[in-house]
Amino acid sequence: MKRILIIGIGAGDPDHLTLQAVKAIGRADAFLLVDKGEVKHDLSDLRRDMIEAHGRRPYRVVQAQDPERDRTTPAYASAVETWRSRRADLYEAFVRDELGEDETGAILVWGDPGLYDSTLAGIEEVAGRGTVVFDHEVVPGITSVSALTARHRTNLNRVGRPVHITTGRRLAQEGPTADDVLVMLDAHCAFADLGDRAEEFHIYWGAYLGTPDEILVSGPVTEVAGRIRDLRAQARERKGWIMDTYLLRRLPPA
Repeated sequence: MKRILIIGIGAGDPDHLTLQAVKAIGRADAFLLVDKGEVKHDLSDLRRDMIEAHGRRPYRVVQAQDPERDRTTPAYASAVETWRSRRADLYEAFVRDELGEDETGAILVWGDPGLYDSTLAGIEEVAGRGTVVFDHEVVPGITSVSALTARHRTNLNRVGRPVHITTGRRLAQEGPTADDVLVMLDAHCAFADLGDRAEEFHIYWGAYLGTPDEILVSGPVTEVAGRIRDLRAQARERKGWIMDTYLLRRLPPA
């Protein structure tokens, strides 16, 4: 039986690798690296460094070009589904063409495969097609959520209160839906457009968590929103990409 390991590698710090992830990398005969282009070469470089450090030779590294996703269409959900299916084609080809019987392949996933990542869904789509037969295993990783709260030295949750994990798109549509809201994938800084509700919240923001480029800002939204916006725009211009997340926490009544 062919096997696929979906390995969470953490938010960016090589030391985020768990012992389980290190052992899983050592089990793999081949690795699939999905190339996101020259702009994001440092993401691929980190994966290669981890394979070099913990892989069991002889191993093979297979590189595939990440499909483009239509980011202009208003049909967001449909565009994502199409992109995921094209990603699934890469996984299917990897299993079919690059793995021998009883060999193990691995895909190194930023953060944790179970939180806002499409890899597991793509692997499950391939399994559902029935065109290749394989087993798969998921190795959890340190998420950007864990890295964010650790770097800001705060808890994700408060006693007896819920936490809502959502996207910038949903925050813009719905506003804060809990006392503590963890926001990911916010390309438009929805926290800066909360209107009168902004004064109710403190923000813990972080970009490039765990990497040498890490940026951290915290404070009342009304005081730091402009600074975060500027820092984010400058960082994106400098690197060509950005990964950030933040926690909105409702302030106690005055």
